[in-house]
Amino acid sequence: MRDADGAHLVLLGRFELLTGRGDVVLPKGAQRLLAFLAIHHGEAVSRQAAAEQLWPECRRQRATANVRQALWHLRRATDQPVVDLSVDRLRLSPAVTIDFCRAVEAAHHVVSATASAGVAELVGALSRDLLPYWPEEWLTSERRRWEQVRLHALEAIAQHFISAGAHLAALEAAFTAISIDPVRETAHRSVIAAHLAQGNCGSALRHYQHYRALLHRELGVTPSSHMTRLVASQAAL
Repeated sequence: MRDADGAHLVLLGRFELLTGRGDVVLPKGAQRLLAFLAIHHGEAVSRQAAAEQLWPECRRQRATANVRQALWHLRRATDQPVVDLSVDRLRLSPAVTIDFCRAVEAAHHVVSATASAGVAELVGALSRDLLPYWPEEWLTSERRRWEQVRLHALEAIAQHFISAGAHLAALEAAFTAISIDPVRETAHRSVIAAHLAQGNCGSALRHYQHYRALLHRELGVTPSSHMTRLVASQAAL
């Protein structure tokens, strides 16, 4: 949710800017500039760097003009400035909160075992892609980073819930990780561990068999010996 005196920028699952006026409608260029500044986590970025990254197909003068036009649209569309300007640098205003940055911060807390409330809500945030369907090249590395943050956090959440005896929540977190990376063994191990913690050896074995078939079909490999021992310790393979 947006803060009372600021704005909230949504990047997970969709693009949306929320202010006191409600949902702000922006042209694509202004959306791209806001997203670019948001992903730089509040750091100041030179206008030229933003222009080159956001419009690499354009000549330098045209790309710079696109930045100016995007800033003009942002000034017109919002009550309060959402971008701090200096002579040659741009930075997202501290008054703007960003769902992506909040989710990354919360995920790191989970991985470091310092999370408390709101874990179920975090799983929902971690299930969403970063600006899906945007073809921007500058998003590629950030999407890879976000994927790793999501996977490690979801696996940590699953283990937390297994230890707490919340097996359904553990399975939901683990299956969310699998939806992001279907062949990731550690995510599948979390599913098996949750089933075994419940005493559902048959479910654990069935999931192992499905995963083994998936690996063979997709990659031509077999699960690790560690995973096989995990199931073999409770069920006859």
